[in-house]
Amino acid sequence: MPKQTTSPPPDPASRYTRGGGLTREERLSRQQLRMEAAGWFDRGEKSSVIAREFGVHVRSVEKWRRDWRDGGAKALHAQGNRAASRLSDAEFAALEAALLDGPMPQGWPDQRWTLSRIAAVVERMFHVSYTIQGVRKLLLRHGYSHRLGGRQAVEPCHGPVTGWVKDTWPSAHTAAADGERTDAEA
Repeated sequence: MPKQTTSPPPDPASRYTRGGGLTREERLSRQQLRMEAAGWFDRGEKSSVIAREFGVHVRSVEKWRRDWRDGGAKALHAQGNRAASRLSDAEFAALEAALLDGPMPQGWPDQRWTLSRIAAVVERMFHVSYTIQGVRKLLLRHGYSHRLGGRQAVEPCHGPVTGWVKDTWPSAHTAAADGERTDAEA
């Protein structure tokens, strides 16, 4: 009978079914495996033997061996959460200042910031590459949220808005609190 070449079904406890990434404890457990494997590397064991013994893929062991060869046991230490921001607080403050200036000073013809434009600014300013989703996560981590921009007047007229807030809003707010219908609801 020919050897089965299809992959087994994913383990329900797999990190990918939980949304990806490892917890701190799982990273430390993996680090311990890598450190134990370093002793096997010293003895000259084959990667396939180490992989079978530790229950990991041969390619993982090969990567560990390369890291160990290039940087010693220190290179096998856990690196922490890879999703952490690659921009320092000072760099993000500089990015924020550029975003507040608007897209036009950065060379775009309109006043819309898009994730791809922000990624380009990050690349240009800091020589750090982010994916579109990476930029989204970076901004969310710093308190920004998605907002669809409505059309705004080039020269806003605050007078009528201030008058509406002072004159109309209090009566509409009071009527709504009392359960009455306002003219806008009719």
